[in-house]
Amino acid sequence: MLKSVMTAFVLLGIVTVSLPLRAQTICNTRAKIISQLTEKYGEVSNGVGMQSTNQVIELWSSQITGSWTIIASRADGISCILATGGSWANNPSYATAFDKQVKY
Repeated sequence: MLKSVMTAFVLLGIVTVSLPLRAQTICNTRAKIISQLTEKYGEVSNGVGMQSTNQVIELWSSQITGSWTIIASRADGISCILATGGSWANNPSYATAFDKQVKY
């Protein structure tokens, strides 16, 4: 019995340690997240949309560095980074072409 419990703990430890870092969600006050996005990455707000009555999804990006970040901001002032990447390019014609294709 003790041997199987120890084996389970060892396996749990191996699985936990091997999880990729990108699977971790980074959350902080919205003010702190926005400060980092603007000061460290030069990102500015490019769009926001309501996800629910108490949460919005925001897109931040930099035309200079090409970095982009999608965050979820809650009504309680906490924001979480959902995704990040590079090679961002603002191109309103993509959005217009998409809207025409799906006939909004």
